[in-house]
Amino acid sequence: MNNLPENKKIVLFDGVCNLCNDAIQRIIKHDKKDVFRFASLQSEIGKKLLKERGLNPEELDSIIMIDPGVAYYRKSTAALEISREMSGGYSLLKNFLFLPEGLRDGVYDFIANNRYKWFGKKEQCMIPTPELRSKFLD
Repeated sequence: MNNLPENKKIVLFDGVCNLCNDAIQRIIKHDKKDVFRFASLQSEIGKKLLKERGLNPEELDSIIMIDPGVAYYRKSTAALEISREMSGGYSLLKNFLFLPEGLRDGVYDFIANNRYKWFGKKEQCMIPTPELRSKFLD
């Protein structure tokens, strides 16, 4: 894929989930090193990136973090790998990587399965403000 930014990690998220959109806003605020770019799982580029990694684009229940040329991470591992790059106390969350992935993903899945009920859902994907537009892939 030619139009991916170099030296940037890509975060794919559920674009209609209020909790997910709030998390993306928090990541942007604490991404002081400008490490991340974003795309919704529902977008064409999101679907293409999922397919390239053998993931089903119809399964919109996980955050995905792609470190191009290195690896991709899903669910709790993705969230903790993202926190590693964030400023403030968020970087301390990476310390939870020592917990078994099954345990972490169990908690993650419980929240993911209830996210619309607890936090609501948008009718369409978030549209970034003009100043944030450069952080989102088309």
